[in-house]
Amino acid sequence: MTLLPRPSVQNQRRMTRGMQVVLLGIVAYGVLFGQPKAITNGSMGLLVTFTPAVLRRNYNLPLDPWLGLWITLAVFLHTLGSAGLYATVGWWDSITHALSATLIAAIGYTFARAVDLHNEEVQIPTRFAFGFILIVVMAFGVVWELFEFGLDILADETGVSMPLAQFGIDDTIKDMLFNTLGAIIVATFGQAHLSGVAETVRERLLAVD
Repeated sequence: MTLLPRPSVQNQRRMTRGMQVVLLGIVAYGVLFGQPKAITNGSMGLLVTFTPAVLRRNYNLPLDPWLGLWITLAVFLHTLGSAGLYATVGWWDSITHALSATLIAAIGYTFARAVDLHNEEVQIPTRFAFGFILIVVMAFGVVWELFEFGLDILADETGVSMPLAQFGIDDTIKDMLFNTLGAIIVATFGQAHLSGVAETVRERLLAVD
């Protein structure tokens, strides 16, 4: 398994604080100029950026600096996209799809590995993990595209602008391709970085038993 070089905890905190300041600025902009979408997306994004700290403090999950930045950066880029970059920067949507796919892949792998460690009757070969991650991400990607399609129908029926929308079959195919790219990244590097989290989830399962 390949390990990526880890940023220091201090650098992770500095970068996280910087992104949180920008998100807070988006919320302030929404309040000052009466933009409810900016307020909603900025507030939700800001809350999610505190997830790594909450997991470490309340559940003692061993999130290394990469994982903390991973979660924070995904929601940060999505919030910036919702604030206008999706419409003005053509490749922004592709980047956020790939990064979001890595998070979905990480969650799927973590819980599958935790069950594998917890239950002796369940054995997931390491070689199968690559295919499993791809299947999880692709399945979630299909559900997400159907969700966006449903929002499009709802927007047409009600005349209410929705926070998400589809832009044709070409956009959907491109989204799925970048979802796959994100899954491949996790399949290549994620197993090494997520092993500690999977071990802790297994311990929580044992505690429940």
